Amino acid sequence: MIGYVTIGTKDMSKACAFYDALLAEVGGKQLFGMDRIKFYGTAPNAPMLALCIPYDEKAQHPGNGTMVAIPAQGIEQITRLYKKALELGATDEGAPGERVPGVFTGAYVRDLDGNKLCFFEMKM
Repeated sequence: MIGYVTIGTKDMSKACAFYDALLAEVGGKQLFGMDRIKFYGTAPNAPMLALCIPYDEKAQHPGNGTMVAIPAQGIEQITRLYKKALELGATDEGAPGERVPGVFTGAYVRDLDGNKLCFFEMKM
């Protein structure tokens, strides 16, 4: 249902270093791109995350209420992603834990540009 989600950055090289290391934890990598936009994923025909310098050349800012959710396998991987993101310079937005008992477990961070990320597992 989702092809890709785009989030802005003000520093492409710092953003790429952050996402190269973070998404490697879930089998993701930079698949393709050009100077102002880079696409990450596991395959070009699977959902992707794109980092971009805004096309209108105005300042990047994170959207209020916008969040990218990255699936994980269990609380151990959620915790590993959360800790890796913090190690890479992200800020805490909610420690790993069960949010909806028996259904949803997640952890939340903001990346170097303030974009909100969730690492989660949904059991339904």
